[in-house]
Amino acid sequence: MKNSNPILYPPLRNRLYSVWYRHMRVYGQHIVSNGFPPFLEPLIFLAGIGLGLGQYITEDIGGRSYLEFLAIGLLVTASMWTASFECTFGTFIRLEFQKVYDGMLAAPITAKNLVVGEIFWAGSKGLFFSLAVLLVLCVVSAFGQVIVPLPNALAAPIIGLFNGMMFATLGLLVTSFVKTINHFNFFMTGMISPMFFFSGVVFEIDRLPENIRPIAEIVPLTHSVRLMRSICGDECNLVTGLWDATYIVLFTLIVGYFAVKRLKKRLIL
Repeated sequence: MKNSNPILYPPLRNRLYSVWYRHMRVYGQHIVSNGFPPFLEPLIFLAGIGLGLGQYITEDIGGRSYLEFLAIGLLVTASMWTASFECTFGTFIRLEFQKVYDGMLAAPITAKNLVVGEIFWAGSKGLFFSLAVLLVLCVVSAFGQVIVPLPNALAAPIIGLFNGMMFATLGLLVTSFVKTINHFNFFMTGMISPMFFFSGVVFEIDRLPENIRPIAEIVPLTHSVRLMRSICGDECNLVTGLWDATYIVLFTLIVGYFAVKRLKKRLIL
């Protein structure tokens, strides 16, 4: 017998926005503790690594000082970290401990809408964190040390948005397999942390051994960092930029598809 009272779903944009808005309201309740670290972390890293290690690196890297080279990479990595934490620990806590998704699915919204909304929310946080780093670097630049090339670096928040969505899909896919929250330590220590160091953020990929360079080309962060460096550079390599942008889009769509598929089954059980 057909259901005489089918569920009437609101427009898709409203359903996705409701997920995003819920997370934004929760995040905004502790805006000081949540919003302060993005402004402080780049200062600590630049002081500890850029100013410290940079004293021993006298040669320019890609025509820039080591401090500038490092700063451009930090514009991207901030979105990676926040999206990865949000869609692993954050999603798992909402799923297993707080049971937030049970209440959300009681509303006229599908499991697929919920997961896609999570991706958009993580992307928004990626945009905010990249913007926070950019503002910090602009303030530092005002004191006489040229850190980031403006106005090209204004594209950082947009790249942070798409980079955050890309790592959100990866984090959600990992979350779909995880049974206990401690298992995320393997993901953070075994994948995210190495990506930070071997994706062209701290040093150029060309300095890696030749047999390791193909691995660096596989990992997603490499393409976001290279795209950011290409935009901030004096000359933009159109072919490389298109390849990196295509990689980001395809990675997000493919990994996102499997993340949605697996989490959908887990949410409706």
